[in-house]
Amino acid sequence: MSQPIKIVVLVTTLPGRGAEQIAAFEALAPLVRAEEGCLRYDLHRVAGDPDRFALIERWASAEALAAHDAAPHMVAADAANKAFRAGPAEVVRLDDSPVA
Repeated sequence: MSQPIKIVVLVTTLPGRGAEQIAAFEALAPLVRAEEGCLRYDLHRVAGDPDRFALIERWASAEALAAHDAAPHMVAADAANKAFRAGPAEVVRLDDSPVA
């Protein structure tokens, strides 16, 4: 089995539509957190910008993350998010080892 995976997903909504991102996350989070291999799934607003967010995720393995990406609730959420997002999310995979 692979090592745990840490990712940060950077999201920007259309102006004034940050509340829709929060509502969508609140509906989706319990489903994601119940997925096998989900270790962390938390949304944070970027300080000073009500329309920018960072989603912090940690998965037990690459296999768990792949299953998450293919889950029906994620496919549906990805389609629905287009209504209020300014563009595609930026997914940043982190190295598991701290640099200092």
